[in-house]
Amino acid sequence: MSEIVGWHAHIYFNSPETRETALRLREQITTGWPSAMMGRVHDRPVGPHPIPMYQVAFAPELFATLAPFIAVNRQGLTVLLHPDTLRPLDDHTKNPLWMGEILPLDTSMLPEISERALG
Repeated sequence: MSEIVGWHAHIYFNSPETRETALRLREQITTGWPSAMMGRVHDRPVGPHPIPMYQVAFAPELFATLAPFIAVNRQGLTVLLHPDTLRPLDDHTKNPLWMGEILPLDTSMLPEISERALG
């Protein structure tokens, strides 16, 4: 098993209404977990993600409180939660936890091993 160095939550939206819901959730996460790192809000698909989203990166120690909070406060939003093991392809394909709809990711651009793991 690979070491989990962090977690990523990708919070998706695909309409003005779901964008507003996602931004409210973003504010709640920022307030409750100030050490979580908030990524940019992407209003178009980016990377392997098929619809707009933003990422929340957080330390393993926050998983026990932040993951359940997202689960019960996502208000129908789709969320991809995956570990960061420095193996991006596995993290997105073999190790993800989905909340809501499972979206098709374009994993063709994901490396097997992160550059951070190489040195």
